[in-house]
Amino acid sequence: MTTEHTRLVTALRELRARTGLSLAALAQRTAYSKSSWERYLNGKSLPPRQAVQELCRVADEPDGRLLSLWEIAESQWSRRAAVVAPVSEEPPPLPATTRPRGRKGRLMVVLASAYILLAGGVSVVLLLLPGRDTADDEPLVSSVPYSLAPQCYGAACEGRDPLRLVCGIDPGTLTTFRTATGAHVELRHSAKCGASWARVWGTRIGDRVELTAGGPSHEVRIETKDDTLTYVYTPMAAARPGSVIRACFRPASPDGERECAEARVGGAAATTTKPPSS
Repeated sequence: MTTEHTRLVTALRELRARTGLSLAALAQRTAYSKSSWERYLNGKSLPPRQAVQELCRVADEPDGRLLSLWEIAESQWSRRAAVVAPVSEEPPPLPATTRPRGRKGRLMVVLASAYILLAGGVSVVLLLLPGRDTADDEPLVSSVPYSLAPQCYGAACEGRDPLRLVCGIDPGTLTTFRTATGAHVELRHSAKCGASWARVWGTRIGDRVELTAGGPSHEVRIETKDDTLTYVYTPMAAARPGSVIRACFRPASPDGERECAEARVGGAAATTTKPPSS
């Protein structure tokens, strides 16, 4: 599963958790079955665009950001699907007496090749489909094979991507604040990974977020238009109960002020400050 798909799955799982609905209840309120939602929310298959829109509707959430995540994930999914079958594989040769020649013959070879690719794609889809529905009260599994189990803990997570290391599945939110420019910064913590990070959205190209947790600092910069349309994450900092996590937002504008927030893992309410820009 690609990083982009993992980001989408994380956002969908958070949105579904916010609704408090079981899979059966979610199926009743949308056009998609309980087993379909189980596949979408566990990363076994990419949901259709309409399913993302319907989950946003049920959760009373504007769908713009989730659809941006979906579009990025879908483009990667399609790119990978195009190479499911080995591109070097040629269709079996036809008998010599009927071997096609000329332009018409080449067209037949192309069509045969397309059939092989499609057949391979169908085989992969069939392998992805589960053999039975999940019981309504059965909790969504926290991982699927090869993809969603946390890949690091504590110091091993330091400076690494929370999504690539699969720490972004069901993390806790320590605090969220809105900056003067309209961006949102959220401090997150994964007990399973023993690490914290910040994510930011509603940004502009050139904005930066810096994260510290008593050790090295980690920064992410908004570099492209795609970054401004989706969630962007800082690298992780190892953190345990009692650790103080600090995130500072620096706007792209040279006259903008730095804005910071602190939160303690497992501690009291967070504080937000606006020290002089430096």
